[in-house]
Amino acid sequence: MPIPGNLLTTAMAVMPHTDVERALSIALTMDIPFWPQLPRLNYYEDMYVQAAEHFPGIVLDLENRTLKFSLDKFIEELENVLANFDSPGIFDISPLYSAVYHRFLEMDLSDRPAIRGQLEGPISFGFNIADQDDRPILFDDTVRPFMLEFMARRVNVQLARLKKMNPNAFMFVDEPGLQFLFSAMAGYGDAKAKGDLEIFFNMIDRPRGIHLCGNPDWDFLLNQDMEILSLDVYSNKEVFPNYVSSIRRFLDRGGVLAWGIVPTNFEPFESENLASLAAQLESVWQRLMDKGIDRDQLLAQSLISPATCCLVNPDGEKTVEAGFALVKKLSRQLQEKWIK
Repeated sequence: MPIPGNLLTTAMAVMPHTDVERALSIALTMDIPFWPQLPRLNYYEDMYVQAAEHFPGIVLDLENRTLKFSLDKFIEELENVLANFDSPGIFDISPLYSAVYHRFLEMDLSDRPAIRGQLEGPISFGFNIADQDDRPILFDDTVRPFMLEFMARRVNVQLARLKKMNPNAFMFVDEPGLQFLFSAMAGYGDAKAKGDLEIFFNMIDRPRGIHLCGNPDWDFLLNQDMEILSLDVYSNKEVFPNYVSSIRRFLDRGGVLAWGIVPTNFEPFESENLASLAAQLESVWQRLMDKGIDRDQLLAQSLISPATCCLVNPDGEKTVEAGFALVKKLSRQLQEKWIK
């Protein structure tokens, strides 16, 4: 089923809450709800830790909140993991690793236009998990192919469970590391990344997409074989419209853009309001339409969301919750103005 658009709302999963019920209730205010990730509740809730569950070679230190990798441990555990590769349980997220996920799975969300899950992507996971020599496992030609398949299976198992709840379920693959691929310091270039992402996406079920808050090579990203791209347009409003050819091709393939326009960090949030954010997003849209992007197509294939996740604000959870509320108000205002 296609991902709905028409300026409906969704949001990123990482939230600052330590109250599970409160976090879930806020997530459910979005038109397209999701299950929250709550790293301030405990370290199991960290998005990298959740993705690492059952991954061979992982060294998890809950007390010091560190996540590392041991090649010797990987070799020792790999045989047992491969023996259970056909078992969905090894790829799912257990109740220990998420206080919310299994509660979310028990809910009746069949009346929603869609629901959404998420998992840390292999590029970012591989960048951030270092081995015994402090070398990212992304650079290990032995570990990396296994990692791509392992993460693909994790995405597919979660998506299958969500589709039983709502046929329009889809997944965000969180890939903040993609913004570093084109740095000379990355040690892992765009050609290799493109090949690995193609392998990864070929192994995961549709609909599928990427979420990131940075500023990657947009041509590279928009030309990936995916159905949705979630971006921080608030920080990239001057840059993103310059990629009109790639945006047009993405939309013509049926791709949906989730416009992250409402900041949830305290200082930028306090400096904005409904009118200013609407004007900024409409300015981006107008630039695209002036360059030939079809208005009706653009709106039909757009969602509205916060710009980024935010874990630390001087007022705790207040700004994040206010940001979610403003996303809803902005969505309704834009729908009334733009959608006939």
